[in-house]
Amino acid sequence: MAAIGAAGLPAAVSEKQEFYQLLKNLINPSCMVRRQAEEVYENIPGLCKTTFLLDAVRNRRAGYEDPHPRVRAAACTTLGQMATDFAPSFQKKFHDLVITALLRTMENQGNQRVQSHAASALIIFIEDCPKSLLVLYLDSMVKNLHSILVIKLQELIRNGTKLALEQLVTTIASVADTIEEKFIPYYDIFMPSLKHIVEIAVQKDLKLLRGKTIECISHVGLAVGKEKFMQDASNVMQLLLKTQSDLNNMEDDPQTSYMVSAWARMCKILGKDFQQYLPLVIEPLIKTASAKPDVALLDTQDVENMSDDDGWQFVNLGDQQSFGIKTSGLEAKATACQMLVYYAKELKEGFVEYTEQVVKLMVPLLKFYFHDNVRVAAAESMPFLLECSRIRGSEYLSQMWQFICDPLIKAIGTEPDTDVLSEIMNSFAKSIEVMGDGCLNDDHLEELGGILKAKLEGHFKNQELRQVKRQEENYDQQVEMSLQDEDECDVYILTKVSDILHSLFSTYKEKILPWFEQLLPLIVNLICSSRPWPDRQWGLCIFDDIIEHCSPTSFKYVEYFRWPMLLNMRDNNPEVRQAAAYGLGVMAQFGGDDYRSLCSEAVPLLVKVIKCANSKTKKNVIATENCISAIGKILKFKPNCVNVDEVLPHWLSWLPLHEDKEEAIQTLSFLCDLIESNHPVVIGPNNSNLPKIISIIAEGKMNETINYEDPCAKRLANVVRQVQTSEELWLECISQLDDEQQEALQELLNFA
Repeated sequence: MAAIGAAGLPAAVSEKQEFYQLLKNLINPSCMVRRQAEEVYENIPGLCKTTFLLDAVRNRRAGYEDPHPRVRAAACTTLGQMATDFAPSFQKKFHDLVITALLRTMENQGNQRVQSHAASALIIFIEDCPKSLLVLYLDSMVKNLHSILVIKLQELIRNGTKLALEQLVTTIASVADTIEEKFIPYYDIFMPSLKHIVEIAVQKDLKLLRGKTIECISHVGLAVGKEKFMQDASNVMQLLLKTQSDLNNMEDDPQTSYMVSAWARMCKILGKDFQQYLPLVIEPLIKTASAKPDVALLDTQDVENMSDDDGWQFVNLGDQQSFGIKTSGLEAKATACQMLVYYAKELKEGFVEYTEQVVKLMVPLLKFYFHDNVRVAAAESMPFLLECSRIRGSEYLSQMWQFICDPLIKAIGTEPDTDVLSEIMNSFAKSIEVMGDGCLNDDHLEELGGILKAKLEGHFKNQELRQVKRQEENYDQQVEMSLQDEDECDVYILTKVSDILHSLFSTYKEKILPWFEQLLPLIVNLICSSRPWPDRQWGLCIFDDIIEHCSPTSFKYVEYFRWPMLLNMRDNNPEVRQAAAYGLGVMAQFGGDDYRSLCSEAVPLLVKVIKCANSKTKKNVIATENCISAIGKILKFKPNCVNVDEVLPHWLSWLPLHEDKEEAIQTLSFLCDLIESNHPVVIGPNNSNLPKIISIIAEGKMNETINYEDPCAKRLANVVRQVQTSEELWLECISQLDDEQQEALQELLNFA
């Protein structure tokens, strides 16, 4: 007999009623009711939540009335939130149940709002769903979406209903974006309907739908690629151009943000073929990016009389006065600036005639404190504009850099927002790499040195202040979370200090070291054993760069980093071990004979990390692969530091590397050296190691380590071809490979 729950109903029915009531409470207008519901919801186990939610979404009968549409909509929203909060494990566990339920809900024509919420939840679910899982449902899902699209398009034509259709086109865009080239077979059934929506959605209340559909078309085009999309490219571009010409006010038209991002995707799809359209799209972009913000100084009474819908924000200045700024225009300005960055990045020489106009716009915007994203875009644009300017020759490039350099350095010293500051510092580092050796004069270097010194000193001071706050009476978990957020911001700025130093070391080489010595005590302080692990990680990275780019002169600093680098090979944190292992590798590769004894000391420490039981776990694998690569570099560049014949078999057994692509290709290159020289230890007696070597090459291709543009790809293909000359040996090698590995080898032979 079934257990009896509340009100004499079976327990399962009672639980479902309670859960549906909980979902209603989650959307209750009362804040107190919502908070209580949220607390209850948080304590329900994940599997139970999902089961109940799916029942609510699917509108199942449970011995009583069906759930209300608001409950179903809330259930969809909650599923979407769970897909965000618990991604990707939620997608991996519940993909079958969730995708099926949401698609069925979208098919149900009973309620537009429920359909819209289901489509929205599916978008969120898809964003973090692994492609390998999504393709399992691809055919039925896409055909389902197409049938719903046809129905909703007819409803739009007959009744003007648009809500579910707006979400549906976004869902289609999300699917295409996720599955990419696997959308090609479905392209021809979707594109006519999508173009038709753009053609007929001309009324004012349909502009948002039109914008979202334009966005969808650009996502689909990007997914299927230029070759497939070209059949519609001209027609789509004409639709975009017509829409562009119909935009009377970029600030207030809901199509604007979708249009500018769609243009950017079209640029990415068409490449150089997009240049013919650039003159048509860039003028309104520059106009919007150049727009002055609407600001006002008002009495407090006037502020109270202004409607919230006017898009103004106010700051009270005291004395009954407030400063106001219209924010809607700022968003349009930021979007336009970001698109200018994108075009400069993608088109390069095709953008060169606009560089002077755009740089004169962007440099002053480094101080546009009304909107963070405007300053971010201004900073991002600098290295791309320099790349474009290089096409016109060194003198033009030098003039461009003179205009950019001083304001960019000053912005590093004055920017108040951490996120924006990090982008400015990143932009400066990239700009140095574009300009190369000698790009900074003495005044620039002096100013930069003072700014970086202040950043590092501030980093240490902030750490001390946080420790003081941890001793205060009001310290609790909430305070600790705030302190950790502050610490993460500080560490992120430290990474950007490291990026700037990396750019200087890689361009100036040892010539920059006398300037660097003003910062040396602070960098040495970073790698002290008492410092937090991120300090030690980034301090070691800075010394890694000095060794790599400034050797043999770097050896004069060896006593500062020798023991920290060796001791940090034992650190509990894999990021610190990785930085130390990489440093030991570049010592062997670039350091010269002075580093020979240090390389000898390093080998047993590196081996110990590699042989650790959990060395290949997801957390540790990158550090471990850097250790393997470091041993390879010692074997290659400092063979007199180690018994090569003894270590080589172990090194070979640790290959291939999977995660660190840069180090992986270096190990494969060294492997080619050994094979091409017929090294007896690597080849093995009677060619016994060749099956292992062939499997390493196959794995390298499968892991996308091998890039056909890299010379190593051809060398590896030649190794395979050499083995193929002996039929017996080749059969022995491929007999130990699975089908996927054999296909990878064949692909390598076809293209390299």
